[in-house]
Amino acid sequence: MEVSDVSALRSPAGAAALEAAAVGGDPLALATRLRAAGHDPHLVSLALTQQRLRRSAATKLGSDAAAMFFTPDAAEQATRGSVAGRRAARLAGSGARRVVDLGCGAGADLIALARAGLDATGVERDPVTAAVAAANVEALGLSERVRVIRGEAADVDLSAFDAAFCDPARRSGGRRVFDPDAYSPPWSFLLTLAERIPRTVVKVAPGIDHERIPAGAEAEWVSERGEVVEAAIWFGPLAGVPRRATLLPGPGPAGSPPPAAAELTGSGSREAPVGDIGGYLYDPDGAVVRAHLIAELADRIGGRLLDPSIAYLTTGELRPTPFARAYAIETVLPFGVKRLRAELARRDVGRVEIKKRGTAVTPEQLRPQLKLSGPEEATVVLTRRAGNPIALICRRL
Repeated sequence: MEVSDVSALRSPAGAAALEAAAVGGDPLALATRLRAAGHDPHLVSLALTQQRLRRSAATKLGSDAAAMFFTPDAAEQATRGSVAGRRAARLAGSGARRVVDLGCGAGADLIALARAGLDATGVERDPVTAAVAAANVEALGLSERVRVIRGEAADVDLSAFDAAFCDPARRSGGRRVFDPDAYSPPWSFLLTLAERIPRTVVKVAPGIDHERIPAGAEAEWVSERGEVVEAAIWFGPLAGVPRRATLLPGPGPAGSPPPAAAELTGSGSREAPVGDIGGYLYDPDGAVVRAHLIAELADRIGGRLLDPSIAYLTTGELRPTPFARAYAIETVLPFGVKRLRAELARRDVGRVEIKKRGTAVTPEQLRPQLKLSGPEEATVVLTRRAGNPIALICRRL
């Protein structure tokens, strides 16, 4: 895709091709039909690609995606609307007024910042992606609050801004980059950015080493519907606590306000107690695990670890919590395939959900060995207790 292609899609002929391509269906048959109807073949190809990318992006961006433009990378890497909106609201609530978005991609965060009442400037080094971001801002009617600049993050004059957001590139040669020093811009630039603009938030890989998180900053992990979707470091006056796990439930019914997020905060350095296996097992949300907030969750539910190195909690009484999936423990066995198979057969279990932590056994390896047959279902949890492998047969609550 070229900058000229973005312009072509925004032309009257491009808009007509996009509208005609929106009906969906078999791509080859649709392309043939659109060309036969007189649409330019190149515009037909561009329009079909855009409609495919829009449908893909709709899972993140909702109805906005239907009016937006994307490159394949921009569609894949766009921030979810729920995450971008929450971040923008937090920046606006901090007193920020003029925000620079370094590495703005397709503009999902720019859109959220503008809707939160902030003046936003997006900086994007890739010319095509910059053109896409500018087109999206205009398509959604936000041009008065947003401008897009093509350029390098390190070259931007930051003196006019009182807040900054940066989503550094974390891919190189098509592969994910996990070392912050290999981000683009690199970690050293991001730390300097936070010194120059105290209200700075930086998106990072969820697997970032906690030792790389600067003292005094807040590290937040966000999950939506149980899936970890983002991690970010909040600097300066934006940092409220050392560690935060935020759980977003996903959008509610059409026309209703978004459901409230659940937040768990703490130091990220405490150890949870270890104790006997109770009647209930808790599998913490990935954001809680990533944020090292298992001890804080244990406090909330009166729980304890089965093993000091594994993030499964147990209690004697059921304590419902949004921060973990709860299971009723029905049987505890020393792990062995024959023993487990016999117990499942005794229970007439024909379907199992297999979960694991702290074991090399994989569900793909184990499932055919169990030779399941029967009308019942169960959850099998493979883990360790005092260093020894065990299997828990549970019922999902």
